[in-house]
Amino acid sequence: MSATAATRPQQILPGLVLSLGVAGVALGLGHLQSWLFGRAWLEALVLAILIGMALRTAGRVAARHDRGVDFAAKTLLEWAVVLLGASISTAALAAAGPALIGGIAAVVAVAIVMSYGVGRAFGLGHRLALLVACGNSICGNSAIAATAPVIEARSEEVAASIAFTAALGVVVVLCLPLLVPLFGLSPLQYGVFAGLTVYAVPQVLAATAPVGALSVQIGTLVKLVRVLMLGPVILALALGRGKAQPTAPQRLVPWFIVGFIVLAGLRSAGVIPAVVVDGLTVLSGLLTVVAMAALGLSVDARVLKAAGGRVTLVAVISLALLGAISLALIHGLGIA
Repeated sequence: MSATAATRPQQILPGLVLSLGVAGVALGLGHLQSWLFGRAWLEALVLAILIGMALRTAGRVAARHDRGVDFAAKTLLEWAVVLLGASISTAALAAAGPALIGGIAAVVAVAIVMSYGVGRAFGLGHRLALLVACGNSICGNSAIAATAPVIEARSEEVAASIAFTAALGVVVVLCLPLLVPLFGLSPLQYGVFAGLTVYAVPQVLAATAPVGALSVQIGTLVKLVRVLMLGPVILALALGRGKAQPTAPQRLVPWFIVGFIVLAGLRSAGVIPAVVVDGLTVLSGLLTVVAMAALGLSVDARVLKAAGGRVTLVAVISLALLGAISLALIHGLGIA
């Protein structure tokens, strides 16, 4: 064994331990919010990034932490994406009907293109605009986290897109039910609308519960279909990069995307027991929090200052466009 190989675990350990510590604090604060307020206003993912960034900006992250932080931000994130596949099942799709399923896919595709265009128009770089577009159009933090390694986004780009879209997600959860009387939405219509616009599944539950059980059920189903778009979108991005820059076949489709698709297929075929699915889903979530802590630890908040206002504006405009497209789909399909 080479000296480099022998010393690598020692080089990784300090940064990995630091990332785990930040993730642990973020998870603890998330649970504390739930205990105090009945819900977590800031998700552990966001808190992990903010705490990590605070430590980096304050100069509390030494050079000896860098290797482990990089490992957690990249390798652990890739494994989190793989395990995320186990939480995806296509079994519920048949009940939704082909028109709605096709409509959801179309909304995601159109929203990504429009959001990316808005981002570029406001001066965001290609990768940052794509991260914001995927986050807004598919499933927020998870989509950004899955997209980042495929397009080789920089840490500050990932942190900026997650921080602002996640903060906006909290506002959406709080304000979305107010649109029911404004647009005259029925519980069924509102469920579809919430499923198409809210970022995370827990946020869909929080946004639909005040309206009724039907909204919760249809919102969750629509959100599931929307999350299923993550695999094809990530695969398309990977293949797109491969066409632009020809590489070996194994580089065209990243290994973790193959793993994601395989686990999703096994879950849909009923091969993976429910108890295992639950465990893998929890593990994926925990690994993602650790990876986000590492991303925060690698970013100095001062680097985000210039782009912050533009990212926020792009996210707000993109979300408004997504809402308009979603309402058009609801009325176009005659959902009542």
